[in-house]
Amino acid sequence: MDSLAFILLQTQSTATNIYAIITPFALAFMMLEIGLCWYYKKDLITFQESIANFGTALGNQTTNVLVAAGVYVVYGYLWDNFRIIDQIPMNWFTYLLLFLGVDFIFYWVHRWGHHINIMWAAHSPHHSAEEMNFFVALRASVTQRLFSFFFFFPLTIIGFKPVDIYMITGIHLFQAFLHHTELIRKLWWGIEAIFTTPSHHRVHHGVNFKYLDKNFGEFLIIWDRLFGTFQEESEKVVYGMYNHPQSWNPININFHYYKILWKDAVAAPYIWDKFKLWFMPLGWLPRGLPPKPALIETTPDNQVKFQTKMFPQSKIYLIIHAILGIFLMMMVIKSDSPWNTQERWIGAFLLWYQIINWSGILESRSWLFMAEIIRIPLTLFCVLWFSEFSNPVIYSLVAVSVVSLYWTFKNFRTHQEDALVLN
Repeated sequence: MDSLAFILLQTQSTATNIYAIITPFALAFMMLEIGLCWYYKKDLITFQESIANFGTALGNQTTNVLVAAGVYVVYGYLWDNFRIIDQIPMNWFTYLLLFLGVDFIFYWVHRWGHHINIMWAAHSPHHSAEEMNFFVALRASVTQRLFSFFFFFPLTIIGFKPVDIYMITGIHLFQAFLHHTELIRKLWWGIEAIFTTPSHHRVHHGVNFKYLDKNFGEFLIIWDRLFGTFQEESEKVVYGMYNHPQSWNPININFHYYKILWKDAVAAPYIWDKFKLWFMPLGWLPRGLPPKPALIETTPDNQVKFQTKMFPQSKIYLIIHAILGIFLMMMVIKSDSPWNTQERWIGAFLLWYQIINWSGILESRSWLFMAEIIRIPLTLFCVLWFSEFSNPVIYSLVAVSVVSLYWTFKNFRTHQEDALVLN
């Protein structure tokens, strides 16, 4: 048995597979939101940002197995050797206590993620979205979850099993997914007083000066009320972040702020400041560097959202390949996938290759044509080699690949300047 399969079995299939389990529910809510926006004629979802968010989410799911492995190995060691309570019987009450423990710790992790440079680098990709909808909930950082699991270890020392911690954090993440919408206004005052609601979380995503660094709670808003970080939604929220990555590329989205910190660290004249910078509050500058311009508040009147000129006939192509991307992601992350460790790694590479190419289509990049011409047959070959499909499925995949190649030749060869930004 290979190492990945061993880890998946040891962490139990249900817990390890929690993200595969909740994926259909997330997709259903997204389709519901799209339908309601269409029915009520609400312009709350734009195509370009939604595809970029969705692609980022697909790619980032490939880190789940790594996180599961880390939880099993590191937390397993702590649980075996340092737990205070020998056996915690898991029932509805203890699961609730674990959920509240996760929520309390995440409040502080979330709060530190807005105040410490390296943690903001991990968290900021989520805030770079300039809308508020369920697609934004998917725009998580590839490093955020790795950082988060540095802080949940006290729950293991108390006596909760790593497998239960991993499962509950997945459920906790899914309930936070439901906060990302503008369709739900304010709820009954009793709910608003205790629980984090869409209204509270819209404030958290705001770049309005009065909304910055507020409402960090994911399940209970009482943490913010207790620790002085609560802000009521009282004016139109402007979404996004200062220093936007100005890109749909998932690599740029995920590592944009790391690049900013790296440039400052390289430019810093003092060695100690090069290291210290990463762990200082946002806005701190190393000695010897010129001060950065003061922030100008982004308002509904002066906000210019990031847009680009896509290749022609892109939308239907990207929608079809987004559906195919879900299939590829599930083959990588599902605990009962027929793919072995090496095949999952190759699948993860192909998934990232795919979503990076989506950004090339969205931004009319000159490199996209050759990249897509290589990607389509390579992905088809690997998927067919790794899997046992019936003839109808094989014929369907071959047909989609042939049509995709034709589509690429026909529509994605137009010479356009790279990154035709419309704003």
